Amino acid sequence: MQETLSTQIETLKQAPINELKKQYKELFKGANSMHQKTYLQRKIAYRLQELGRGGISVKAKERLEKLIQEYDPINNKALRPDKPASKQPEIVKDKRLPIPGTIITKKYKGSSCQVKVLEKGFEYNGKIYKSLSSIAKEITGAHWNGYLFFNL
Repeated sequence: MQETLSTQIETLKQAPINELKKQYKELFKGANSMHQKTYLQRKIAYRLQELGRGGISVKAKERLEKLIQEYDPINNKALRPDKPASKQPEIVKDKRLPIPGTIITKKYKGSSCQVKVLEKGFEYNGKIYKSLSSIAKEITGAHWNGYLFFNL
């Protein structure tokens, strides 16, 4: 059996692309194939070995599922616990911003502009603004990305 599997895989190297596509569709039950010869050779060789040797054991599949449940960062409940539903949306603070109370200083056209970071917004010249972009527009008269203007 090992010899026939090896010879089947060896013949893939000389097979034309049309033959590889046909064999791919047979092995993968009609799935569309790629047009790259190397990719098809590798996928077909893997599938032939999988069929010839019986594939992954049930024990290995169970272990794999256990590892996915334990260490999967996307679905792991330890890393992403379910949050209770609340009426107020959670405010996520941008990590580029300094802590509230910090004064951001920017020199623009010879004058120094100072912006105080607040818990919810920013203070500039005694006025409260929601974003740094609105302050940058106030200072320059043009639309700016606030983080870019203040070098954050």
